[in-house]
Amino acid sequence: MPDQEQQQTLLIEPSLVRLDATPGTTKAEVINYLAQVVAEAERADTPQGLAEDALAREAKSATGIPGGIAIPHCRSPHVLQASLGFARLQHPVDFGAADGQAADLVFMIAAPDGADDLHLQLLAKLARGLMRKEFTEVLRSAATPQEVARLVTEQVQPELLNGAVAQTGSASVPPAAMAAAAQPAQAPEGTSRLIVGVTSCPTGIAHTFMAAEALEQAGRERGVTVHIEGQGSGRIDWLDPALVERADAVIFAHDLPVKDRRRFAGKPVVDVGVKAAVNDAGALVDRALAAIEDPDATRVRAESANQADGAESTDEEQVHWAKRLQRAVMTGVSYMIPFVAAGGLLIALGFLFGGYDITTNGTNIVKESSLWNLPDLANPDLAAPHALGGSPLAAYIGAVLFTLGNAAMGFLVPALAGYTAFGLAGRPGIAPGFAMGVVAVAVDAGFIGGLVGGLLAGFMAAWLVSLRTPRWLRSLMPVVVIPLTTTLVVGSLMYMVLGRPLAAFMIWLSESLTSMAGNGSAVLLGVILGLMMCFDLGGPVNKAAYLFATAGLSAATTASFEIMAAVMAAGMVPPLALALATTVRPNIFTEIERDNGRAAWLLGASFISEGAIPFAAADPLRIIPPSMLGGAVTGALSMALHVGSRAPHGGIFVFFAIDNVLGFLLAILVGTLVSSFGVVMLKSVAARSKQVQAVQVA
Repeated sequence: MPDQEQQQTLLIEPSLVRLDATPGTTKAEVINYLAQVVAEAERADTPQGLAEDALAREAKSATGIPGGIAIPHCRSPHVLQASLGFARLQHPVDFGAADGQAADLVFMIAAPDGADDLHLQLLAKLARGLMRKEFTEVLRSAATPQEVARLVTEQVQPELLNGAVAQTGSASVPPAAMAAAAQPAQAPEGTSRLIVGVTSCPTGIAHTFMAAEALEQAGRERGVTVHIEGQGSGRIDWLDPALVERADAVIFAHDLPVKDRRRFAGKPVVDVGVKAAVNDAGALVDRALAAIEDPDATRVRAESANQADGAESTDEEQVHWAKRLQRAVMTGVSYMIPFVAAGGLLIALGFLFGGYDITTNGTNIVKESSLWNLPDLANPDLAAPHALGGSPLAAYIGAVLFTLGNAAMGFLVPALAGYTAFGLAGRPGIAPGFAMGVVAVAVDAGFIGGLVGGLLAGFMAAWLVSLRTPRWLRSLMPVVVIPLTTTLVVGSLMYMVLGRPLAAFMIWLSESLTSMAGNGSAVLLGVILGLMMCFDLGGPVNKAAYLFATAGLSAATTASFEIMAAVMAAGMVPPLALALATTVRPNIFTEIERDNGRAAWLLGASFISEGAIPFAAADPLRIIPPSMLGGAVTGALSMALHVGSRAPHGGIFVFFAIDNVLGFLLAILVGTLVSSFGVVMLKSVAARSKQVQAVQVA
C-alpha cells in the first residue's frame, strides 16, 4: 500500500468510482450524484456547494462531447483535494454533445479554487485521454472500480501506479489496451506538412486539452504533424519557436484571446471556437491544409498579432459585414456603460448631498471652495439652497460629486465612438474613434454622430491595417500612420459633410421623443421602450433603448428623467418575473433554472436584465413574449405615473435618485406579476402536454 502522502496525491481512487449507476435522467441529477460521491470520499466539504459550482459551469456551455462522454467540471472553494469522480451510467443521459449521443461515461473534474499547476496538468492528461477511443473502450469494459481507478491513474499519474491503487487484479483489461490508452500515439515520421495551433476555453481545464488532443489525432490520421499549445489555467507548455517558424499553417481553437499571438504572424490561419475542434477536428485540419495552398487565405497579420486582448480575430474578414457592424456597436456600448454608470451615479449622489439645484453653482463651489474653506451659502454665486440639512459641507461634497459625474458623462460619446472603432480595427482604431466622438459632440451630432464617426473610423482603420506594407513601415502603421490618416480623412468628412445633417437629425429625434414624453403619447413611448428592453435582454435592441435613455440624461430635463426611469424599470422586470415564477411554481422548472431563479432576485433588483438570459436561451418562446408584455406594462405605467430617474443604473439601490419612488415600485411590481403569470401559464401548458404525450407513449 502507498504511504499516506502518496495516497493523498491520487486524483482518483476506487471510492470515487461508480459502475452501472442510475442517478437519474437529467444531467443535473448526475452532477449532484457525482458531487455526493466526491464529498463522501472526503474530498469536498459539501456536496451542495460543489454541485452548485459545477451546475453554474454547465449553464455556460454543455460539457457533453461526441462518443457518449461527458466531463462536467469546475474549480470550487468547496473542493478539498483535486479529484475525479466517475460514473458509468446504466441509462445514458443527454449532456448536450454535438453528435446528439447521450453520455454513459461521466467524469466530474473537481479542482480546488487555487489548483496548482501540477493538478491542472494531470487533469489535462485526462482530458486528452478521453479523446482516444481505446481509452474509453477499456473504461466501458472494466468490471470493478479498482480497474477504472487503475486505468485512469495509468493515464494521468503512471508514476504512482505501482501499489497506489488498491491491489485488485485487472485481468480483464489487456495490457496492450492499457498502454495504448495511456500513451499518445506518435506522429508519423517524414511528414511534409506541419501545423501548429493554440486551444483555450473559459475554465482552462477540460475543453482546452481535449481540443488539442483531437487536433493532433486528426493530424496523425491524415499523415500531418500537428502540435497544439493548450493555454489552460495552469502553466503553459509553449510551442517550440523553431516549430512555429517551420509551421505551414496555424489553427486557433479558442474562447479566450490567444496569448502571444505575434509568434504566428504571416501564417495561414483557421480561427474558430474551442468546441469546433472537440466536435470535428478533422474538418479544421482539412481547412488548414487547404489554406496552405490558397494564396488568398486569411493570415495572422503582424499588426493584429500585436493587438491587445479583446481585438477582433484574424478570421474577422470571413464574418459578414452586418455581423461585424453589430459586434462593433455592441463593443462600443459595452465599454461606454461604465462611463455612464459612474458618471450618472455620481451626479445622482451630487443631487442627494447638494440638492437638485447644485447644477447652477456646482462648478463655482468646486473652484472657490475646499474642505478647509467651505462655501458661503449666503453668496449668490455659491448658493445651494437645497443642500442636505442646509450644510455647507454637504453642498461642497455634492458639488464635487456632481462635477466628477459631469466629467465622466462627458466621455459618453467619445467612449462610444472610440470603442466602436476598436471593435472593428482593434487598437489602431481607438485614437481616431475617440477623436470622432469629440467631433460629434462639437457639431452637436450626439450619440448618433458618435456611432457614425466610430464606425467610419473603424472601417477605415481596419482597411489600413489590412494593407500589405514594407517591413520598415509596419512598426509605424498602428501608432502613427493609421491614427493620423484615419483622423484626418474621417474627421474632415465629419466636419465638412456629415456634421450638420447628423446634428439636424439628432435635434429632430430628441424633440420628437421628448414631445412624446411630455404629452398624451408618453404612455406609448413607455410601451415601446419596455418592449425594446425585454426583447433580447441585453442584446442590441435592449442596448439601443438604454443608450437612448442614458444619452438623454445630459439634457437634465423632466422628460429625459422619465425616459430613463421607464427604461430601468422595464429592464428589471424579466429577471424579477422569473425569480417569482421559479418560487411559486418550482416544479415546472429544472433544478438549474431554480438555482438561477434565486440569483435573479438580486440581479433584477439591481437592473441587470441579463439575469433572465439563461431562461430565455433554454425556452425563448415561453420566456421572451411574457417578458416583453410585462416590460411594456411597466414602461407604460412608469411614464403615466411620471416616474423620473436621475441615475442611469442601480435599480432599487438608487432610490434616492428616483422621483416618485412609490410609482417606480408599483410599475415594477405590476409588470413582474404580468410577466410571471404569463411564464407560469405557458410553462404549465407545455408541462401538461409532455405528460399527455408520455402517457400516450406508455
